[in-house]
Amino acid sequence: MAGLLLQKGALTCPRSSQIAGPRISAPSNGTCMRLHARAGNWLPGSDVPEYLENVPGSFGFDPLGLARKPELLQRFQESELVHSRWAMAGVAGCLAVEVLGQGSWTDSPNWVLKGGKPTYLGVEVPLGLDALLAFEFVAIGGAEIYRALEKDPEKRKYPGGPFDPLGFAKGASAEDYKLKELKNGRLAMLAFLGFVSQHYIYNRSPLADLADHLADPWNRNYATNGISIPFLPPA
Repeated sequence: MAGLLLQKGALTCPRSSQIAGPRISAPSNGTCMRLHARAGNWLPGSDVPEYLENVPGSFGFDPLGLARKPELLQRFQESELVHSRWAMAGVAGCLAVEVLGQGSWTDSPNWVLKGGKPTYLGVEVPLGLDALLAFEFVAIGGAEIYRALEKDPEKRKYPGGPFDPLGFAKGASAEDYKLKELKNGRLAMLAFLGFVSQHYIYNRSPLADLADHLADPWNRNYATNGISIPFLPPA
């Protein structure tokens, strides 16, 4: 439910018959009142807390007031972005291996648990577990140290430079991209939770579960798996 912001503007007011929707009387001083739609809140009819007014993707959601302190709000924003980016990369990877015919993402640790060699897209990687862990420690640890040393809160969230080679964080579209990143990241976090849950219940890959659901949507869904809703028997 969008809120409406009233703003005075030096515009010529159209005739009331030309305005679609409820009539709005023009002020006596001849100025025109412009109506601006504002993004809706998570709870229709509620007010956006002042500290969330200009936060991308907040939708006024902080029912417990956990982000009232500026330092906590910055930390929560940064943490959500980091989790969102990992989730988007993880979901893309989970689906990519299955689309390319490389099995399920849940098979990835089998070479360690059952013995064997690591592979990447079917090609054997000439590295053992120790070397892979060392590489991961240096690469991810280095990125985290770089982020931790940054004192500018905005650059900690949106570092730019080599992390933005196409320059998406610049220009008039930057705020729009920030909102899109958050929306896609939140969806990816829910998607990965779904991947894990479905594997636990059915021991199947995401696309195999999707195919089963599309083939029989009434009997293959979260309500009929016997676990999500305990008192309902499985289909």
